[in-house]
Amino acid sequence: MGSEPVYVVDGARTPFLKGRNAPGPFTASDLAVQAGRALLIRQRFSAADLDEVILGCASPSPDEVNIGRVVALRLGCGHRVPAWTVMRNCASGMQAIDAAMANIRTGRSQLVLAGGVDALSHAPLLYNEAMVHWFARMMQAKSIGQKAGMFSRLRPAQLLSPVIGLLKGLTDPVVGLLMGQTAENLAWRFAISRQQMDEFSVRSHQRAVAARQAGRFGEIVPLVDGQGRVYLEDDGVRADSSMAGLARLKPFFDRRYGRVTPGNSSQITDGAAWLLLASQAAVDDWQLQPLGRIMDSEWAGLDPAEMGLGPVHAATPILQRQQLGLDDIDLWEINEAFAAQLIGCLAAWESDVYCREQLGLPAALGSLTSERLNVDGGAIAIGHPVGASGARIVLHLLHALRAAGARRGIAAICIGGGQGGAMLVENIGTGVA
Repeated sequence: MGSEPVYVVDGARTPFLKGRNAPGPFTASDLAVQAGRALLIRQRFSAADLDEVILGCASPSPDEVNIGRVVALRLGCGHRVPAWTVMRNCASGMQAIDAAMANIRTGRSQLVLAGGVDALSHAPLLYNEAMVHWFARMMQAKSIGQKAGMFSRLRPAQLLSPVIGLLKGLTDPVVGLLMGQTAENLAWRFAISRQQMDEFSVRSHQRAVAARQAGRFGEIVPLVDGQGRVYLEDDGVRADSSMAGLARLKPFFDRRYGRVTPGNSSQITDGAAWLLLASQAAVDDWQLQPLGRIMDSEWAGLDPAEMGLGPVHAATPILQRQQLGLDDIDLWEINEAFAAQLIGCLAAWESDVYCREQLGLPAALGSLTSERLNVDGGAIAIGHPVGASGARIVLHLLHALRAAGARRGIAAICIGGGQGGAMLVENIGTGVA
């Protein structure tokens, strides 16, 4: 990594709103704009003073394919501020931060708004292939008779069997597995029980509730919809989450032998998260007071059928470069795509065989204690708007480090398609131990 420091000046995110089988009250650009306005209005500089805007999004709407540019213009950045969109599935928001870091370190930018967004409840229903071919032939029909003939061949099943865009997007096209099925692979590989998954999930909700009550989600800014309704908090967090309640849920991805259920999986969610990144020169020029700085980052690839182990493959090289052990990191934020996935990551680090064969280490890396991991809950409770999650965990990690008076943290995320991303951050605020 370059020696130029990259500071996180500030950040904000929306409440994460659980999808409920219908489009939610906000589009992806609405979410990003409301969070961005709340963040920019409290800065010393204006939106037009930014050097660029980078937004991660896994599922932009067809009329906002370069959603980064759309949002930048709606935020008042003006025509001269370039803006672009990145897509790395679950790590799109983290990729936006990484791209901003690279441009700051090369001197191309000094002040960048970077983050992620997705409104998964707005994922489209698509025509199936048979229906698409029917439309194509219908467009080629010239006479009334030909068109009538086409209608006579139309079958209701063609119209009434749409393709669910979200499920299509959450299925790996190379190995043909839904993301939840890759979590089942990890449960089998590391002998992770249903009870372990459900216990982890209950703890995620409990920690999120405790963090909310203690005011540790200060990065959340309210949303207001077109009817004037105000949304203040993540609405998927359950104070009543219990082992008994989770036990009633049936496996979803492998209905006969599986252990992964909706209750021990991350929620389908709408949300946005932004960070303001700055160079040393921008910090000095604008007299900014950063939350912290990003010290290192890493991307890794692995078998798509075990994509959930991506955090292990991405975070381990950072530890090696920085000559750190797992417990030398004060706090960890590892995105909870599935309880089985995160428990699998911990098991992989504890496995001599995995560390030798897959990571090239001489032995197991060690154990990561629960007290350092996702201390305020994770995506199982909070939600996982795919494009936003990588930015959310980096932002919250900096807030959690400051609240704990701790110094170093790693945010890591698994990525559909068999990749992992990780970032090492440092709290430079008051109260650092």
